[in-house]
Amino acid sequence: MFQKVISTPGFWRSAFSLGIAFASIFVIIKWAIEGFNMEYFNSIINPFSFVISLLVGGFIYGFLVTFGKFRAKLKKEEQKF
Repeated sequence: MFQKVISTPGFWRSAFSLGIAFASIFVIIKWAIEGFNMEYFNSIINPFSFVISLLVGGFIYGFLVTFGKFRAKLKKEEQKF
């Protein structure tokens, strides 16, 4: 079932786009918590690791949510037959 889900057309595009959206919203919410102060971006100790961790975390989130969505869709289609 895993292989079938990840080979479904549109799965990877959906996973990456959801991951990027999650990372963007996460940064905006964290920035809002800091009061939309530009010091938030200056206080990041290592910007490279910050961006990499955002992208990795976003990809994991996007993969898991998309996997669940596509798996449910495939199971629903299998039950029709």
